[in-house]
Amino acid sequence: MNTTPPGPFPSGPARGTALAAAVAAVCLLASGCSGSGGSDAGSDADTAGKSSGGIKVALITHGAPDDAFWELVKKGAQAAAAKDGIALTYESNPDSKGQADLVRDAIADRVDGIAVTLAKPEAMRSAVAAARAAGIPVVGLNSGIDAWKSGGLLEYFGQDESVAGQAVGDKLDSLRAKHALCVIHERGNVAVEARCAGVKKTFAGRTEMHYVDGTDMDAVTDSVAAALRQDRTIDEVVMNGAEFALAAVKSVKEAGSKAEVATFDLNKDLVKAVRSGDVQFAVDQQPYLQGYLAVDAFWLYKTNGNFSGGGEEPVLTGPAFVTKQNVAAVSKFAANGTR
Repeated sequence: MNTTPPGPFPSGPARGTALAAAVAAVCLLASGCSGSGGSDAGSDADTAGKSSGGIKVALITHGAPDDAFWELVKKGAQAAAAKDGIALTYESNPDSKGQADLVRDAIADRVDGIAVTLAKPEAMRSAVAAARAAGIPVVGLNSGIDAWKSGGLLEYFGQDESVAGQAVGDKLDSLRAKHALCVIHERGNVAVEARCAGVKKTFAGRTEMHYVDGTDMDAVTDSVAAALRQDRTIDEVVMNGAEFALAAVKSVKEAGSKAEVATFDLNKDLVKAVRSGDVQFAVDQQPYLQGYLAVDAFWLYKTNGNFSGGGEEPVLTGPAFVTKQNVAAVSKFAANGTR
């Protein structure tokens, strides 16, 4: 479904002065920083651009507090905000109602743009519509690639999770796996569900979905270990996050299983696991890049009317396979906390 791009940023005499300051600030380059706190699940009230009245952007995700993946997203967003002179606020809540409330708070705060994840698109629909009604452009990132256009978002930055899942299925075939356990740590998350569905679509062997409580890592380890003990034919465990993959490594050892572990997503600890062979491969969707592009998009839209993909196509940031053979190429960036 095609939608008309949201209207321009709010304007006015005061905003015009702020625009000049924002454009001048483009020459400033600063590195991103990380931090956490605030709200139920995570808030960073520091404004990366440090501009006094320039473009105000809210980045609102469904990430859990202190999650390494979302720290990468936030770092990328902060780097773009610092470069562009954008006053950035990052907030998150893994509860979809809480996330929608954060969007409404941003509207009340009269921000100039909202970047949002759509892990549960229907729960976010009314809040996104309210932002558009208020004349605030909204871009999507990370989750909701099948819902951003129908929801009226201006742009989308992320990985096509179905395509990524199918690529993993093909990869497992090339590795001659026979029975995969695809572990879903958040029931109803469209991105995670699409990955496992994609694996099942292309993998010639047996794909078994296994649901766990992603908020309790010990429970994840125990549940996966129990599944491996119960069925010794499982020879591949596919996880949906770097920290979950590291938990699965423990599960394999506890169960005395010979199964390999593969995963979606990457961080510096996972890089070490790939290097050591504890994790067979990882699929990198480049979360730092997602955060960077989502925030930089507002500066481009504000100053030059640009919107990536023309409002018709998403900007893909993955998938890319990281294996023992090529992990050295990304390890230095992972050590810096940006991959």
